[in-house]
Amino acid sequence: MSVNPDVAGRTYPSIPPYQVSREAIRAFAQAVGGENPIHQDLEAARAAGHADLVAPPTFAIIVAQKAEAAVVADGEAGIDFSRVVHADQRFTHHRAIVAGDNLTAATTVDTVRAVGTGAMVTFRTEIIDDDGQAVSTALSSLLVRGEDQ
Repeated sequence: MSVNPDVAGRTYPSIPPYQVSREAIRAFAQAVGGENPIHQDLEAARAAGHADLVAPPTFAIIVAQKAEAAVVADGEAGIDFSRVVHADQRFTHHRAIVAGDNLTAATTVDTVRAVGTGAMVTFRTEIIDDDGQAVSTALSSLLVRGEDQ
């Protein structure tokens, strides 16, 4: 296993704030086939009780991956990204992400488990707003293939 099991339990520093824009929400919604008008039309979002455009639920991946990049970039972790297979992604949303949000996120390596000659690495990324309130928790599992795979 090339992944260092000692990184399990390590929390990486938060990313700089990511400002959610209307343009980013609209583009993401279009890319994922999000046809709900609250992703595109400000009046529809406000009529539904939101302050601004609402991001599709999987939009949180943009922020989560920015935070997870710190783990992959950590030479001590031993993750060779060219050998990575994305195995699982889950979100627990505490509230909707809306245009105008400034979001930060920090990633913790929850587990590193040997799988054959490779490893399964599970991250937990906590996404918060400017007030420190929880917005979303992202769980991501990566399979890092061994050298012989």
